[in-house]
Amino acid sequence: MRLEPIANPSLARTLTPPTLAIVTTVVIASLLAMLAGANPFAVLGLILKGAFGSKFALLETLNRATPLIFTGLAVAVAFRARLWNIGAEAQLYAGALVVAVLGAGLLDWPAFVLLPVMAILAMIAGAVLLLIPALLKVRLGVDEVVTTLLINFIFLLFISMLLEGALKDPMGMGWPKSARLIDEARLPRLIDGLRLHWGFGLALIAAVIVWIISARTTLGYEMRAVGLNRNAAEFAGIPVGRVLIKTALLSGGLAALAGFSEVAGLKGNLTLDLSPGFGYTGIIVAMLALLNPLGVIAAALFVAGIFVGADSMSRAVGVPTYLADIMLATALLLMVVAILLTRFRVVRA
Repeated sequence: MRLEPIANPSLARTLTPPTLAIVTTVVIASLLAMLAGANPFAVLGLILKGAFGSKFALLETLNRATPLIFTGLAVAVAFRARLWNIGAEAQLYAGALVVAVLGAGLLDWPAFVLLPVMAILAMIAGAVLLLIPALLKVRLGVDEVVTTLLINFIFLLFISMLLEGALKDPMGMGWPKSARLIDEARLPRLIDGLRLHWGFGLALIAAVIVWIISARTTLGYEMRAVGLNRNAAEFAGIPVGRVLIKTALLSGGLAALAGFSEVAGLKGNLTLDLSPGFGYTGIIVAMLALLNPLGVIAAALFVAGIFVGADSMSRAVGVPTYLADIMLATALLLMVVAILLTRFRVVRA
């Protein structure tokens, strides 16, 4: 057996394997729920109800989806150009660090000035953090998977050091966290009295902008060309190194916006557990979306819904919340196979 490339896959060929991957994931989750002694239909129903069954549940799902949209976009942009950014977690914390430093009173500016400045500087911090591995890749051929992954651990240790030292809130009763942001540094709520904030609106805007860049600009065309065939792109005159650097700057900036939105919109200060793995989960979101910026929104809502719904389901029927992790891991593996089958067919050698 061998794989044969498909020159122009049909719409059915493009959509059927990913759909089957999602269906298979649900079936596997149902079997695991049965092994745990629960009714699989009840478990799936409770997950849906816990994620979308009420106004509060829906808004919590949107809140959880906000950083996933940013990190999913960051990964989708980088992977499209075959720049394997595994460091979105560190870039998220870089953006959060900028907000924690500037928003705690260092800049006593009105909100309409302070918020854009913090967002821009957060994006610059995330972009610089990914620029280092990108330059190592372009100049020295260093594998960016290794460098971006290691930077995650290095930067989290750096954040831990700051929270135990220079950034530690003197009024925090000994807890390792930064000082609270001033009111001018907080993103306003989309709905008064509820936690959903304008970070979600910013995430939707970012997805549209990234889609326009990918589909309607020269940079987007160059990114796709480099991702499809780097040697052919270079032969055609596309500056591959420059494209990878631009891709890294955009990807790192998008991941940093996740940290900006979490600190300025939801948490109000920086802690070491700010992200429960949003940077890594962004890889799953991007793959489920087939690297489509608009598809990232739907994929982020799907992933966020599973996490939020699994918490509610676990309290109701006693099935461990680890079922959500298994569902997402299974969905990722099956989606990788689905993507392969949309581009290749299996034929007898």
